[in-house]
Amino acid sequence: MAQNESTAELARDLSQETNTLKTRGLWSDAFRRLVRNRLSIIGLVIFVLLFVTAIFGPFMAPYPYMLQDLERVAEGPSRDYLLGTDAIGRDMLSRLLWGARTAGIVAIISTVFSLLLGMILGGIAAYIGSWADWLISRAIDVTMSIPQLLFASLIAATFRKPVADFVDMMYAQTGMEFFSTPTYVDLVVVFGALALIQWPGYARMIRGQILSLREKEFVEAARAVGVSQFIVLLRHLIPNALGPLIVMVTFGFGGAIVAESGLSYLGVGVQPPQASWGNMIFENQDSWRYRPWLVAMPGFTIAIVSVGINFLGDGLNDALNPRQAES
Repeated sequence: MAQNESTAELARDLSQETNTLKTRGLWSDAFRRLVRNRLSIIGLVIFVLLFVTAIFGPFMAPYPYMLQDLERVAEGPSRDYLLGTDAIGRDMLSRLLWGARTAGIVAIISTVFSLLLGMILGGIAAYIGSWADWLISRAIDVTMSIPQLLFASLIAATFRKPVADFVDMMYAQTGMEFFSTPTYVDLVVVFGALALIQWPGYARMIRGQILSLREKEFVEAARAVGVSQFIVLLRHLIPNALGPLIVMVTFGFGGAIVAESGLSYLGVGVQPPQASWGNMIFENQDSWRYRPWLVAMPGFTIAIVSVGINFLGDGLNDALNPRQAES
C-alpha cells in the first residue's frame, strides 16, 4: 500500500514537472513568433500607448477637460490649443487624453467582469453537464442572438435610474464625497452593460475548450491519483485553455472600447461633461461640415486603437496557434 502511494506521488510530481517544462517552451516559442510579426508589434505599441495614456494622460493634459475658453470657441489647431477647441471652448487635446482614461478603465473592468462570469459559467456547463449545460447554453444562445450594441443600450437605459437613485441614497445617508459625482453612475452602468453582453463569448469558448480537454490523458491521470474535480478544473483544464482565452480577451478590449464609445454617442453611456471619445463625437457632430476636425479626431483615435488591438489579437492568435496560422 505504501509503495503504491509513493508511486502515485512520484507520477504526480513527474507529470507536474513535465507540464511546467512544456508550458515554458510553449510561451517562449509563442513570444518569438509574436515579435516576428510586424503588425502585431504595431498593435502592441498602440495597446501599450493606450494604457500609458490612460494612466498618465490626465497629468499630461495642458488644461482641465472641463475648462472653457469662451473667447476661443471652435478654434482650429494653434500654439495654445494643439488640436483646437470644441464648440464651447474646451481643449480637444485635453479631452482626448482624459477620454483615453475612460476607455482604458471601461475596457479593463468590463472585460475582467465578463471574463470571470464567462469562465465560471462555461466551466460549470462543461464540467457538470446535464441540466446546467443545457441552461447555460440556452442563455448563451439567447444573449448572442441579440445585437450587442442594442442589447447594451437597453441594459444601460434600464438600469441607469436605479443605479443613480442608489448612489443618491448612499450620499444622503453617508455624506461621502465618493457618492457625490455622477461619473461613477455612468461607469457602473457601462461596466454592467458591457459585461452582460460580452460574457457569452468567453463562456462558449471555455466550455468548448474544457470539453475537448477533459478526456485527455493528463486529466485522467490527475483524477486517477485522487485530485478533486475543482482542482482538476482550476489547475489543469483552465490553464490549458489560456491560449485561446488570451486571444479572445485581447479582442474583447477593443470591442469594449468601441462599445463604450457607441453607448456614449447614443447618450446612454458616459455623459457630458465627462470626457469620452463617443460623447465628443456626439457633441460636435453638428459642426462636421464646418469644423470636421472636432469629429475626425476622436473618431480617428477610436479607429486607430481598434485596428491596433485587432492587429495584436491576430498576432497573438498566430503565435499561440501556429498550426492554424500555417493552414
